Amino acid sequence: MEFPRNAAPYRNAAERLLDYNEIYTDHDVPRLTNQGARCMDCGVPFCQSEDGCPIYNLIPEWNDLVYRGQWREALDRLHKTNNFPEFTGRVCPAPCEGSCVLGITDPPVTIKNIEMAIIDRGYAEGWVTAKPPESRTGKSVAVVGSGPAGLAAAAQLNKAGHKVTVYERADRIGGLLMYGIPNMKLAKDEVVERRVQLLREEGIEFVVNTAVGDGSADSVSIDTLTNGNDAVLLATGATVPRDLPIPGRDLDGEHFAMEFLTANTKSLLDSELADGNYISAKDKNVIVIGGGDTGTDCIGTSLRHGCKSLVNFELFPQPPAQRAADNPWPTWPRIFRVDYGHEEAASKQGDDPRVYSISSLNFIDDGNGRVSGIRTVNVEMKDGRFENIEGTEKEWPADLVLLAMGFLGPEHEVSDPLGLDYDERSNYKAQYGCYKTSVEKVFAAGDCRRGQSLVVRAINEGREAAREIDRFLMGTTQLP
Repeated sequence: MEFPRNAAPYRNAAERLLDYNEIYTDHDVPRLTNQGARCMDCGVPFCQSEDGCPIYNLIPEWNDLVYRGQWREALDRLHKTNNFPEFTGRVCPAPCEGSCVLGITDPPVTIKNIEMAIIDRGYAEGWVTAKPPESRTGKSVAVVGSGPAGLAAAAQLNKAGHKVTVYERADRIGGLLMYGIPNMKLAKDEVVERRVQLLREEGIEFVVNTAVGDGSADSVSIDTLTNGNDAVLLATGATVPRDLPIPGRDLDGEHFAMEFLTANTKSLLDSELADGNYISAKDKNVIVIGGGDTGTDCIGTSLRHGCKSLVNFELFPQPPAQRAADNPWPTWPRIFRVDYGHEEAASKQGDDPRVYSISSLNFIDDGNGRVSGIRTVNVEMKDGRFENIEGTEKEWPADLVLLAMGFLGPEHEVSDPLGLDYDERSNYKAQYGCYKTSVEKVFAAGDCRRGQSLVVRAINEGREAAREIDRFLMGTTQLP
């Protein structure tokens, strides 16, 4: 009642476009203390309900502790429910804020800012240290995939005393955290690898450059993992991208978003982009098809390359500034937002890059097999379907097209040899809450089980799957 919402600002857009450093500013303790004070005794804290926070963070408790200056205690509360608050504090869209009770009448508490500040202070003060288990159970678990679900499960299973080995086909641990999210949002060496190193010190073994089940020279068969371990967890993510099957889709210069983002991050980490092993947007007319976080990341990366122009197509209409009548609190507010990439594009180009209610008809060939443009039409929703609006066709110049339209499900190189059952969306079939697949001692968690979702939901599934694997191995469990 005394303090308004005052979110931590990003670094100046024009300045941060010159580097790949994180976009965040230093933590302002007085601001955070005031924001903690805004979190009051609301009776039922919807922020820590399943819709608000899938991992049930004790948000009012650590908000109050920050308000009282008890940062070490706040960190302990935060780690009770979240293995990796340094990840969620940076990349989570904060559904907790959408469910904040204060948000009924006023802008919500800056929960995400406070979470990030707590864990960053914990590292700075030396409070975050490796804690290996005091004893081992003699049981072993193989985890396939090192994204947030796999890492969360590995951390919990190791805490229970099991021997955990994580297999990753890329050359670095982290999955989506390492190569799917740009450095500007989540620093790799300073944040991701820092936590991975702690997990190593706690006893988890990581095996990189090793695909599971694809038959390549450096792969390992899934049968080897199931035969050699007491349990196996599949946490491979949803990595099959949604395509855009329109005429001209086979032209050069058209790429899936993850192909673009992964190559850029790997080249950046390997050589500061000096090796040239990435898809450059420099001096190109770039069109990003699809909104969401991935589309925004493509915008931010293309701008840092020095693109000539940038446009972002979105099929749906522009969201309203305030909640619509059919989108009441405490559901996730489907409202218009300006993310970091949109702000950067406006800073460089003078306006927001997004174009709404637009559908792509075909790609245009430059005569040499390379894309030179896109022909589009405006659309409107009628009876639940999009219909083209006559007379609104338009051609847009495009030297680089990035498809950021989401993901359809997991790849099946790991699961097909097992004879695993799939659900109607091609995900690994495993019931939420128990995570058992149709194959004995094989479990599944994260996006490969539920479909494309948030990092925080992947952490939740990894933690819960670890609990059920521990119960399967030991007959009982103390894991939350």
